[in-house]
Amino acid sequence: MSDWSPDIARLQGFDNPEWLQVESTYCGRLMAYVSRRVTDVQAREDIVQETFLGAVRGIGNFDSLFTFEQYLFGICRNRTIDFLRRRKSPGMGEPADSSESLPGMDDLAQEDTTPSGIVHERDIEGQGRDLLVNVLRDWVQETWQQGEFVRLMVIEALFSGGWRNRDTWQRFSLRDETAVAGIKFRALKRLRDLALRRDPSGQMVPALADITADGTSHLNFGVKDAWQLGRVSCPARYWLARALGKNLQPGPKSFLEFHLDEMKCQWCQANLDDLKRAEEEDLEPILQRMQQSTVQYLRSQSLHGDKP
Repeated sequence: MSDWSPDIARLQGFDNPEWLQVESTYCGRLMAYVSRRVTDVQAREDIVQETFLGAVRGIGNFDSLFTFEQYLFGICRNRTIDFLRRRKSPGMGEPADSSESLPGMDDLAQEDTTPSGIVHERDIEGQGRDLLVNVLRDWVQETWQQGEFVRLMVIEALFSGGWRNRDTWQRFSLRDETAVAGIKFRALKRLRDLALRRDPSGQMVPALADITADGTSHLNFGVKDAWQLGRVSCPARYWLARALGKNLQPGPKSFLEFHLDEMKCQWCQANLDDLKRAEEEDLEPILQRMQQSTVQYLRSQSLHGDKP
């Protein structure tokens, strides 16, 4: 089972068939994501519809650092949070704003701070974020290919889950806390090596070293943010399909169970829920209504020559 990804250039050109294929492909998994958080059936449909329309409007600013699925899920998450806030329901916490924002009044009011200095720091943040996400992805892929799934779970627990060394060594039956510290030390060293490959000039590596030393930085992002923002350890959808078909070796199987059940990855849980659905007919009426709305919007953009 392969993961279909749309042609971004065609989407930015308001290509109807490409957008309709997007809705057919992603409607089920987005609906599954919203269904875990919203009980109102009509509200679920509205949120998913708003997600697709938001994707059309924002596709001109698509960030190639992320996959299209990440782009969609990010919009869906924000729409879901907006709905829960309006209903004053217990929600998912404050949204992590992954976009680059302009300097605020509080920033400009700081002593010895200039607007150009703030913009420069935010540029550095953006470069550092991109580098860190890509380096973490490189490390995860390399570790997966090496079959080091215990190492992968330990690092995800530490970097993304915020686990303590004591809890981690007990969970994975390691020798003691020093074994966890050793795994972390070697991972950090490898991350710096991978960073130098992507940034031979070494200009961003000091910032990366500062971040990875303890997961924080004077810059407003860290390993946990980058790990979750980039969904660096999320397996491809076909791995989830293989898990459902009980067609996995012990290593990948243990990681997927850990990632889903203990790290509680909401994106992968939504994909799994979608794959578990025995029949797709229940989505067909919803999908048809959504596609009609999307086609109308695309036509309006084409007629007026506007960009979403």
